Amino acid sequence: MLDTLIREGGGGVNTIDLVKEAKNGDKEALLALIMAQQVEFYKLAFVYMKNEDDAMDVLQDMIVILYESISRLKKDEAFYSWSKTILVNTCKSKLKKNKKLISIDEIREESYEDYSENPVDKILLEKYLSTLSIKHQEVIKLRYYLDYDYDTISKVLKIPLGTVKSRLNAGMNKLKEALGGEYIE
Repeated sequence: MLDTLIREGGGGVNTIDLVKEAKNGDKEALLALIMAQQVEFYKLAFVYMKNEDDAMDVLQDMIVILYESISRLKKDEAFYSWSKTILVNTCKSKLKKNKKLISIDEIREESYEDYSENPVDKILLEKYLSTLSIKHQEVIKLRYYLDYDYDTISKVLKIPLGTVKSRLNAGMNKLKEALGGEYIE
């Protein structure tokens, strides 16, 4: 299967076909699906784990979980939102298991795409974000660090769309208060 993808330059086989093949036990099809979104998966894992090693660990765990449970996926077209939900849950489980809180001290220089050109601004933003609840941090990071739309955040976190919007609004307002500025949506 992977040889076919390489020979055809990725053409000829679509996501739905790969999901169906993966559901039938084709490991290479599952790998092709994961590799097609590898950067997105890594960024999502890094936002939660805050370091490369832990991000890679949860990605490995996610792959095992996907392989073991892909047969239970009901809608083939929902593979990526389903797999990202599994990744988020895997991150949360690892953080909970390690009793590890996301903090500014764990940020490494080789982070996901910089959201600020100025390192001082980056540190200040992380400082103020860390004062918010995990639920508010989560939606803000998914929205503004990873540029996920509201619907994607809703699917990944398995919360209603209205909850995403209200958490984002509340979190941004708290940041506004902390920074002494105005939040404009």
